[in-house]
Amino acid sequence: QVQLVESGGGLVQAGGSLRLSCLASGRTFDSHVMGWFRQAPGQEREFVAAIGWRGTAIYYADSVLGRFTISRDDAKNTAYLQMNSLKPDDAAVYYCAARFSRIPAKDRQYYDIWGQGTQVTVSS
Repeated sequence: QVQLVESGGGLVQAGGSLRLSCLASGRTFDSHVMGWFRQAPGQEREFVAAIGWRGTAIYYADSVLGRFTISRDDAKNTAYLQMNSLKPDDAAVYYCAARFSRIPAKDRQYYDIWGQGTQVTVSS
């Protein structure tokens, strides 16, 4: 069974950092796009970042550019999201997603598998 499992969420003060991890299992993901999305209460799920095959293409949402870094370790079948300078507006459930393509996308409809999400809370 193909599965994505996120970890690393938690409570952090504004200005602090967290690193989210997404462990993929059930198949090899090294040729697939890995993405991160987030959803705050009452809001739609929004794109955060995506990384393509072997990290050849990386996209970020404007709201996180310069603060968040997406990366992947294909030997570990794991994607990461390093989040620095966190703001209260970053608080949300963060979801990892995989797209069966080498081309990154920002629209969630193009992603094929989703994790269960991990909560990030930022106190002001």
